Amino acid sequence: MISPKTTSLYSPAENAVLSLVSYAIRCGLICPEEAVFAANSLLDVLQLEPSGTFSAAVLSDAASEERPEDAGTELEGILSCMLDDAVSRGVIDGGIASRDLFDTKLMGCVTPRPGEFLRNFREKYQESPQAATDYFYQISCDSDYIRRYRVRRDMKWLAPTPYGDLDITINLSKPEKDPKAIAAALTKKQDSYPKCLLCHENEGYAGHLTHPARQTLRQVPMTLDGESWYLQYSPYVYYNEHCIALSSAHVPMKIDRHTFARLMDFLKLFPHYTIGSNADLPIVGGSILTHEHFQGGNYTFAMAKAPVREAVSFPGFADVTAGIVHWPMSVIRLDGANPDRLVELADRILTAWRGYSDPSADILAETDGTPHNTITPIARMRDGLYELDLVLRNNRTTEEFPLGIFHPHQELHHIKKENIGLIEVMGLAVLPARLKGEMASLREAILNGADLRADAALAPHADWAEEWISRHPELSADNLEQIIQNEIGLVFSRVLEDAGVYKDTPAGREAFLAFVQSI
Repeated sequence: MISPKTTSLYSPAENAVLSLVSYAIRCGLICPEEAVFAANSLLDVLQLEPSGTFSAAVLSDAASEERPEDAGTELEGILSCMLDDAVSRGVIDGGIASRDLFDTKLMGCVTPRPGEFLRNFREKYQESPQAATDYFYQISCDSDYIRRYRVRRDMKWLAPTPYGDLDITINLSKPEKDPKAIAAALTKKQDSYPKCLLCHENEGYAGHLTHPARQTLRQVPMTLDGESWYLQYSPYVYYNEHCIALSSAHVPMKIDRHTFARLMDFLKLFPHYTIGSNADLPIVGGSILTHEHFQGGNYTFAMAKAPVREAVSFPGFADVTAGIVHWPMSVIRLDGANPDRLVELADRILTAWRGYSDPSADILAETDGTPHNTITPIARMRDGLYELDLVLRNNRTTEEFPLGIFHPHQELHHIKKENIGLIEVMGLAVLPARLKGEMASLREAILNGADLRADAALAPHADWAEEWISRHPELSADNLEQIIQNEIGLVFSRVLEDAGVYKDTPAGREAFLAFVQSI
């Protein structure tokens, strides 16, 4: 860091510039030879005319210092000082969106240019794919593309359920989305630039009040099934090294044989990562259906830990081990040494499912030409074999279930109303930020014996809370928070059960096997 003797010479804003350049050198974002260039770039963005004594030469010793112990906290303090100064001088207004646009622009001055970043990535890749992604992820954090100080505020815990420990997160960064709005986005004319948040054109984009700045976004080009794709990280990191693979073309999500081939090709490039795709239909297809993309990362999800409940076989595929997974959703797991064989069998299963109907199980392949059946696929390596989980999905709606028969039912919407996309399918609940305050209020109301229905925010939780309170005679001030967290986990397991097309009942198992045997 800059010595106190030196910092006393400058204004707080000048010191913040020096501190940010020092931070960037110590984190390896820039080299010492770029210190003056970076300082001048920051001064330009800040519209700051430095004093005559200002000199970036004081940074010459920063290269010999170690990486910050808590880089995220240090960076938050530096940027906060710069933002407050910019607001005080009228450079920006004080709104959250304006501050986020501005600090990203500042960090863009000290983030490696794409060409340099890619040279470093490819050099690391020669060492190992994991060394390359370790470098990529660290750059994404140190550049503030991933705002570590915000991610830390998210609530995360493990909840025991009949299907193992499920991951529960209350995300404080993203708004809750309406399933109908997600579906409507498919038909909305897209003539903006970039067309969506997943387009390659976001790299370096300055953004505006309704589109985040992306000067710190870096992407790695790759070829999947002969097509141009890119790898980047999610700024929200719901789990470790949460990455996104996106098509270079702005085309809608589509699950077909090429999807399975691309997933296998991704594993050949990054065998230490899990990778999967949202389904391609509204209701069952996650939050962005307008741009072909996958999500993955360096994390073992609860579904990957789930055992095979029942072995099955497919004629002509003796080299592929298959089974039905013990999971609240309907999952066929395939394992094999030859990825091409998994692609071939997965395509056969998808083709059969697209046209399959079983009215006794509420499954119709289509209604008046509108398709309902699709698959959410997830791929990983396990013990040297390729593994592909195929999650059967159906998006039918009825008057009783207007948001979907195989969607969280209405009595669960007080906890989870959004689409059940890839991440939830794998056993990680992404719950809305409102729940943090509501659960804290619920705890206090229960301890005080208050009428839950008298509070507009708590009334939707009343039936649920009264049911589990009766099951917990041991409830006290010391354990109530843990009980609430565990009960939320049980709600999430019910959410996944609702989304499962075949229920874990004798009739459901029989119907599931009937489909498998039809392939």
